[in-house]
Amino acid sequence: MKWLAALLLLASPLAAQDMDSAPGGTLRLLDKVTGRVSDLLLGRGQSVNAGRLTVLLDECRYPRDNPAADAQAHLTVIDTNRADPVFSGWMLASSPALSAMDHPRYDIWVLSCDSGFVAPEAAEPVEDPDAPVEEINEG
Repeated sequence: MKWLAALLLLASPLAAQDMDSAPGGTLRLLDKVTGRVSDLLLGRGQSVNAGRLTVLLDECRYPRDNPAADAQAHLTVIDTNRADPVFSGWMLASSPALSAMDHPRYDIWVLSCDSGFVAPEAAEPVEDPDAPVEEINEG
């Protein structure tokens, strides 16, 4: 009987966190060759050209009861030197290594969703005129 109770506990779904969708989000891009860091502020459906990459923010979500807790962004990243996307999927701000982009030159991670909450790292973005961000495209 005890094993049946344990099995029922394991089989019961965990309480899902209520998520809200944000109109945009903030990503951070690192060029590993030059050491330059750029903050990318994107709206949902927007893309930005950064160096050889095109970064598209498909969706950005955050916990309804705690917007500062964990931003989750669905990204599509395309390298102009490759036929297939170098990344397409969800990235989590609290666990960037869980679903990281594997690229020899660039690294991207999620800072926050545009929920009214501003992540401390994104409070004062670095404005570098030589940053690799070229343009933002409406999608």
